[in-house]
Amino acid sequence: MIKKKLFLLLSFLLPMLIYAQEVGMADTLRENGKIFVVVIVISIIVIGLFGFLLFLERKVNRLEKSAEQS
Repeated sequence: MIKKKLFLLLSFLLPMLIYAQEVGMADTLRENGKIFVVVIVISIIVIGLFGFLLFLERKVNRLEKSAEQS
């Protein structure tokens, strides 16, 4: 069973690795200097998601503690 799953995974990934090409859009953004804007925006989104997850985890922990005390 594990061999079948591994074969299936490799059969999907191998063509992507063989035919990997350069992305023209990334080259254009790099030439124009706008790649930094893209990196900053993605970083802000990722930091925001991590912040939200931390906020949510703290809130859940507080609710669990209050449920244990009652």
